[in-house]
Amino acid sequence: MTIHFNKEGFEKALASGQTMLVDFWAGWCGPCKMLAPTIEALGEQYEGKAIVGKIDVDEEQELAIRYGVMSIPTVIFFKGGAEVDRKVGVMPTQAYQDVLDKLG
Repeated sequence: MTIHFNKEGFEKALASGQTMLVDFWAGWCGPCKMLAPTIEALGEQYEGKAIVGKIDVDEEQELAIRYGVMSIPTVIFFKGGAEVDRKVGVMPTQAYQDVLDKLG
């Protein structure tokens, strides 16, 4: 399952300390649309193992600024409430799976 985060929901998930994959995206971004099916599939694949979510940078500009998101899509991985890795641009599914598997 993929969660569409607002600031409050993101903060709550982050505070849980669980492994998280968060896709920073926007509706007008072509590469973001290309990545969307991958993020949805990861949400299903890692259900119960990691939190997979999306943040619309137009709706949640404060979060995009806080994490220094300069170009989208940017996928940030969190563990224990802290950023541990990030991927900028569209990558193959395996690139995201490798990080999630490493984080456990």
